[in-house]
Amino acid sequence: MIEVIVSRLGLDSASNAFVVILQEKDAKRLLPIWIGRAEAESIAAHLDGEQRARPMTHDLAQSLITTLGGSLERVHITRVHEGTFFAEMHLQAAGTARVVDSRPSDAIAIALRAGAPIFAAPELLVDYESPEQAESDADDSTGGPDLGAESLNAHTRSVEQLQRYLSQLRPEDFGKFRP
Repeated sequence: MIEVIVSRLGLDSASNAFVVILQEKDAKRLLPIWIGRAEAESIAAHLDGEQRARPMTHDLAQSLITTLGGSLERVHITRVHEGTFFAEMHLQAAGTARVVDSRPSDAIAIALRAGAPIFAAPELLVDYESPEQAESDADDSTGGPDLGAESLNAHTRSVEQLQRYLSQLRPEDFGKFRP
């Protein structure tokens, strides 16, 4: 498993669906996962540090885990089958390890709240070079693209920038997923 971070979150204008893009920690490989509106809003609210008066579903799930004496140790995005991604939440409670099947979007939202690391199966990650990186690489004789703070904090980009980025993506940019 490869550790990933939430790199970007936005609306795919081509399909009018929300997408969370996970990025390999300290590298450039990506894993895009199309998710539901509620999960996208939950992830965005947490990333923006938004405090709500009452707990939403993912806040409640995290509260239940900790109130019952457990902790979320890590999340694994394990596979994709017929276009559906699968994830596991690895929990620890009363000295016992438990693995709970989950949708990746829910597992990501809860992991962010718990401060738990997120991992993805290596075969799910794909190389992607943005047009900006390709231009930079062409001008840079020192090697690969600079993956500084701006790339790692890309979720702070405006919705318009993310929509432009997503509209340039093609299905073949993500490689073939095998069932």
